[in-house]
Amino acid sequence: MSATTENRPWHVVAETLADAGCDLVVGLPSDEPGLMDAAGTVDGLRVVKVRDQRAGACAAIGHAAVSGRPAVLAVNSGPSFANALTGLLEADSLGAPVVVVTTRVPALGIGRGAFQHTDQAAMAAPLTKWTFLVEDPRQLTWALRRAVHLAVNGAPGVVLVEIADEVLRAPAPERRPAPPVRRLRFAADAEEVRRAAALLAAARLPVVVVGGGCKPAGAGSAVRRLAELLGAPVFTTAAGRGVLDEEHPLACGLVGLYTTPPADRLLAEADVVLAIGSRLEETARTGWDGLDDKTLVHVDVDPAVFLAALEPEAALLGDAAVVAGQLADALRAQPPEATALAARREGIAAVREEMRARHATGGTDGCGLTVSGALRLLQESVGRDATLVQENGLHDMWGYHWPVVSVGDGARVVAPGEQTMVGFGLPAAVGAAAADPARRTVLVCGDGAFEMGLAALPTATELKLGLTVLVLDNHGYGWPRFVRAEERAPDALTRFTAPSHTDAAVRALGGDAVRCTTPAELAAALAAASEAHTEGRLTVITVPVHDADVPVGVRRVFAAPDAPGSPSSGAAA
Repeated sequence: MSATTENRPWHVVAETLADAGCDLVVGLPSDEPGLMDAAGTVDGLRVVKVRDQRAGACAAIGHAAVSGRPAVLAVNSGPSFANALTGLLEADSLGAPVVVVTTRVPALGIGRGAFQHTDQAAMAAPLTKWTFLVEDPRQLTWALRRAVHLAVNGAPGVVLVEIADEVLRAPAPERRPAPPVRRLRFAADAEEVRRAAALLAAARLPVVVVGGGCKPAGAGSAVRRLAELLGAPVFTTAAGRGVLDEEHPLACGLVGLYTTPPADRLLAEADVVLAIGSRLEETARTGWDGLDDKTLVHVDVDPAVFLAALEPEAALLGDAAVVAGQLADALRAQPPEATALAARREGIAAVREEMRARHATGGTDGCGLTVSGALRLLQESVGRDATLVQENGLHDMWGYHWPVVSVGDGARVVAPGEQTMVGFGLPAAVGAAAADPARRTVLVCGDGAFEMGLAALPTATELKLGLTVLVLDNHGYGWPRFVRAEERAPDALTRFTAPSHTDAAVRALGGDAVRCTTPAELAAALAAASEAHTEGRLTVITVPVHDADVPVGVRRVFAAPDAPGSPSSGAAA
């Protein structure tokens, strides 16, 4: 049997995924020609080969976040599949539309020690919206199109299609060209909308929380119009960042752990909270005084979200953009009182002005660059509409704080979800940059996370993506060191003692690796990185940081009252 004939079912798989609206297949090549090989021959599909399946899953997340389309992860039964699970755990946490296509060993070997057989469906069950085993060629195109439909509709997420070895060796099934799978939109119940609008109109200080679910819905303009009618401060989750331009006069940065003082006062004083497209997970609730006692109006496409973190007074099931529009229309009929609106806007403006005064300056601390100073120089170099990819280490969490970093509504922001896997950033940046190579893509991460993601570097080089990476180097793992310091526990295990090899790895791949300790050095390195981007060359800039340079949100929530750098210690915020 020729290779072309053997591959024919894989071509049906690739063509079906392309028809359904997928544009990326990422993974490692299999022993025999498979999905990646077939995808390389199909118009509209791009193939990205990685060195590690874990990195492949993160690249799929980054690509989906920037392209707005579902991404395909190609793996095989056994260690290939198992190695991807950490990235799929993050994809599930983020609600990323990732279609996993894998193989199943021949049926006659199951239970008899078949090579690399594993119960993939059982392993993935907690992370997937749907799994299906294709055992008959006639199921193939149906299963793939249904998988894409479920990946993008309702709460977006991970789906798994296993294809039995017997199907791949059988004659190819018939495939008819089909239109792309559509993202379905639906409105909330009209009576529930009226009730929610009445709660918002009567509120003393409503607050709007925007989550990642607003992005696939394209809800930015509807959310902005609704917030303006309410005169309400708008906070986002990490995943929702970029839905509203952070220079909008109602934008107050991020919510929960990432709230920048004094914006936490607005959250504490609110009486009604309108959450749109957010599951209100722990990070969004952390440090929010009195949240349990507030009236919640909750908008989401997934009914399972309601009554999970908090019980809403009004639950509006529907598309974020559609429901925000419904609420705006209802509020026009019963608008808030004009003097109350003016007072709210005045209060928000005062808070934003104080935030700028307290947090929009900085560069050095007498010992070198501060993290906030480094991030400010990075933003000045790349602009407010770049793709920003973040990790969730201690020091790089400064990047979640407005106005230290301010993103426009044209930006693409890719951040880990509630799982916050270490090493997410670099492979996610590869996927994000592959979706839009012309756009500047920057990654902010710690030295530990960068080392854990190094397997993605060769892919960035092969694709000539021109990434800019800012590594905040504290010689180890900052978050466990911070927690141990709070508990006065030993921290030797959190410190790296071997010399770093990352600069050598970057240079071996033809990239630029520089270390900066002053603003002038960093500004020069960033200017060179801009030129390197146009040439498709990677730039990694390392800035040494100090343990005491702790993000303001972490100090606000976790630092002991007498800890150095805590708000009550008198140190600058």
